[in-house]
Amino acid sequence: MLDKMRNIGIMAHIDAGKTTTTERILYYSGKIHKIGEIDDGAATMDFMKQEQERGITIASAAITTDWKGYTINIIDTPGHVDFTAEVERSLRVLDGAVAVICAVGWVQPQTETVWRQADGFHVPRICFVNKMDRIGADFFGAMNDVHEKFGCQTLALEIPCGQGGDFKGVIDLLNMKEIHWDEESEGEKFTVSEISQEYQTQAQEWREKLIDTVASNDDALGEKYLEGEEITNEELKAAIRKGTINRTLVPFLCGSSRHNQGIQPLIDAVIDYLPSPVEVPPAEGIHITKHEEKKVEVICDENAKAPVGLVFKIQFDPQAGMLCFIRMYAGKITTGTQIYNVSKKKRERINRILRVNANHMEQMNEVKAGDIAVVQGFKLAQTGDSIGSEGMPVLLESVKFPEPVISIAIEPETMSDRDKLLETLELLGHEDPTFTYRDDEETGQLVISGMGELHLDVLVTRIRDDYKVACRVGAPQVTYREAVTTAADYVEEYSRVLGGKENAAYIKLHLEPRETGAGNLYECNVQENDDSMPQEILDAVESSINSSLASGINMGYPCTDTLVRIDEIKYDPNTGTTFAFEAAAAEAFDKAAMSANPVLLEPVMAVDIESPTEFTGEAMSLVTQRGGMIASMDDKQGGSIIHAQAPMAVMFGFTTSLRSVTQGRASFSMSFSHFQKKN
Repeated sequence: MLDKMRNIGIMAHIDAGKTTTTERILYYSGKIHKIGEIDDGAATMDFMKQEQERGITIASAAITTDWKGYTINIIDTPGHVDFTAEVERSLRVLDGAVAVICAVGWVQPQTETVWRQADGFHVPRICFVNKMDRIGADFFGAMNDVHEKFGCQTLALEIPCGQGGDFKGVIDLLNMKEIHWDEESEGEKFTVSEISQEYQTQAQEWREKLIDTVASNDDALGEKYLEGEEITNEELKAAIRKGTINRTLVPFLCGSSRHNQGIQPLIDAVIDYLPSPVEVPPAEGIHITKHEEKKVEVICDENAKAPVGLVFKIQFDPQAGMLCFIRMYAGKITTGTQIYNVSKKKRERINRILRVNANHMEQMNEVKAGDIAVVQGFKLAQTGDSIGSEGMPVLLESVKFPEPVISIAIEPETMSDRDKLLETLELLGHEDPTFTYRDDEETGQLVISGMGELHLDVLVTRIRDDYKVACRVGAPQVTYREAVTTAADYVEEYSRVLGGKENAAYIKLHLEPRETGAGNLYECNVQENDDSMPQEILDAVESSINSSLASGINMGYPCTDTLVRIDEIKYDPNTGTTFAFEAAAAEAFDKAAMSANPVLLEPVMAVDIESPTEFTGEAMSLVTQRGGMIASMDDKQGGSIIHAQAPMAVMFGFTTSLRSVTQGRASFSMSFSHFQKKN
């Protein structure tokens, strides 16, 4: 019954009300029996201790609920920019999304980020304008802001009965009815009545706009509309659904999640307008055979012979061990069987399959195409791994994550804790692809890197509280990169006698810069199917080059935007060893890189500052004083959003300075933009 399933995400700027909205959806659909408030640290979806203490979502939580015979898998994603990886990997596996927009703040900086991430994955979405009861709320302003910022065709399915302190309910423009929620039953009960006199004109005007917009978006309805024929609600709903799935329409609803208003129509809209797994385009994959890699479409069919799934998140549970969140795209997997990890080229065993209910699990026998579940028993899986069968291995496109930009030194309080700390860091790195750690050879310290100060603060708190490892941390440091600026070639003829045996290797290597943001690329022009060249030699060369790229050139920082190509390898079965070729590749890379004019790159951050109008000048001068550049500015109700760029190194302590010059009324978010040559 795939047409009765919805895989949706709730996405928005921090504090727009994503988790509160999700809590209400769970309450009204009967999944929970008491509404948990974020402000009280009692939200079902924010079940991590830190989420409850900080009042923010850190990890995307998955939960399954039912509504009117439909199964809805909901993923509540973080709004803070430091946890962008959580949003990225969630959007990769969703079929639709609900964008929660603040009725007062409208489109905020992180809303833009997640909207563009959703565009990148072609995710259809509907908008819920939340906090309609707050002073300064403006539903029509929020709708227009989305239209102007993203160039999409917005469509009001509801309009509010009053705004701000006067907000009383909503008018359903399809059924032309007024809906009011009952306070005593926490919004569970609501009354549907005829539209009162004061809203008749406005409701009629917006009903006509709705029909006009839908008709201009649908050829069949357009003809009926021009000929003056009656258009039924069923025809309108079908056309809105089609437009939403094709991403030519973005339906809008409104309400106040905190005060239990507007949620039931939102759940209805999820069912009515967002796609089922069979209505989205097939996933694209690469079918790998011994001699070629061929692009294939993965049709969502639970009866497909070969299963295809994607591990999109990994979480460690102290009792249960490694939990792998999986989205199935074709076929099915069953408890107690073996599955092939296509990315790792290894078999894994499925011990248990679990249905996720945020903080507790229900056991399942199998998970079919289109569904999301958790698998226990995998030992090697990592985020982005494809699972399938050895007979038909299909590699799905993995999720690409931004590189870490900030580092701190961390050390255990006692040397006996060092092994435990390393083990904990490995677990956290497995869970979070944007978190890395390394041993600094010069200082002997462990250095951890992440997406921002909050990201690292959360991770350090988890190390101390969740994993009980006592540790000390240093001051934050910028994570730099190295890159080459010119092309270079080098030939390395390696020969050493070790233990009475000659080890020899010959490698011709070419190295050149790539465009900014392109990342590293390794190419090998030596034929893999050349029988005289063992695969382990090619693997040794590739492994050595990857290690060299990670170790840097002059300063020990990882290389970026660099192409390394192996043009020739000479192999003698009598003297050629993997050790010799690893050493030769490393030496060739070092010599070529040193002659290719290497430079040090620093991370530049995109900074978005929301400031009241009277403090806009002070906020802008604060950025320019630190060496940042103002890119643009958007005016909005009661204030401005300043878009700027600044090197990461000058942004430490910016929060305190900004609060100081704006009397605590401005806020900012920061995300990685690009690397540039350090002055």
